[in-house]
Amino acid sequence: MATISYKYNPDLPIIKKGFKGNKFINGRYVNDPPRKTPSISKILRWQLEGNPQAKEKKQDKFSVPVINNPDLFRTTDNCIAWLGHASFFIRINGVSLLTDPCLGNIALLKRLVGLPCAVSDIVGLDYLLISHGHRDHFDRPSLKRILKHNPEVTFLAPLDLHPLIEKLPHPHYQTAGWYQQYSLKEANLKITFVPAIHWNKRGIRDYNDMLWGGFIIESLGTCIYFAGDTAYGNGQLFDDLSQLFDIDIAMLPIGAYKPAFLMKASHTNPQESVSLFNQLGAKTFIPMHYATYDLSDEPISEPIRTVQNLHKTGVLQGELQDLAVGERFMFGQKNYQPLKQTNHH
Repeated sequence: MATISYKYNPDLPIIKKGFKGNKFINGRYVNDPPRKTPSISKILRWQLEGNPQAKEKKQDKFSVPVINNPDLFRTTDNCIAWLGHASFFIRINGVSLLTDPCLGNIALLKRLVGLPCAVSDIVGLDYLLISHGHRDHFDRPSLKRILKHNPEVTFLAPLDLHPLIEKLPHPHYQTAGWYQQYSLKEANLKITFVPAIHWNKRGIRDYNDMLWGGFIIESLGTCIYFAGDTAYGNGQLFDDLSQLFDIDIAMLPIGAYKPAFLMKASHTNPQESVSLFNQLGAKTFIPMHYATYDLSDEPISEPIRTVQNLHKTGVLQGELQDLAVGERFMFGQKNYQPLKQTNHH
């Protein structure tokens, strides 16, 4: 018989009315509604069938451009800069944030794009936002190097991720469940942990014993959504977020979606990401989670080409900021001029 409980951090508020906490069944977090885990037979099918786009993928030489900027982390302007994959530097009203830092090779995966600065140039961080424990989002070597230059930084993380954080030097952290707001020292900043349709696993026996999710960052009239990793599901989750938050800028994943029979339960494809964006009613779409690591079967440039076409044809109902690595998208200031590189894709 299943043992069901609901987990949350009792020291933090839950902002969604009627939400009891994260459902925890037999020692495992679950999606709500439940996510269907791909079977072993589907994984074997992926290995045996081969990639129908293998030739196209081999010929695809696309590479994300990099803007070198050793002073990036010393800026005082409100900005968002992409560092590749799901890593973003966010400077908002005097506070410096870094999401899911993964700055080099991981396990058997080679990083395909460079960085805009040396890791020693990553300074002045106030918060590290970690969406979940997968190795391409919680990368211990990257975090150790960052902590060397930011020993007082505070991790904002999901429930039960703390055993990973506590193995690092100088671990200051808070963990939250879905729809919980972190306790911050800044009066003009709110950060809320929000749901995603995903899962977590790092070892053999730790399937879903740590939570996953995304972040809503609010300060002085600007609302930013960092989705982390998520599938689309039935879309209800994103209707809920649109009811709770008036989102200006959405950083959404667009890669790692083929073959669909294996990836659809874990990641959004470009069309789903655009549908998600439109549902949120957000104003600016910043793509992520593509062209940094080779995680799946689609050609490396396919995700961003698809999103660009959806924008060009008016399906994407907002502004598209397809950033180069190290490029700054400026926000919340009058008469700003984004450091935009033309025709870089």
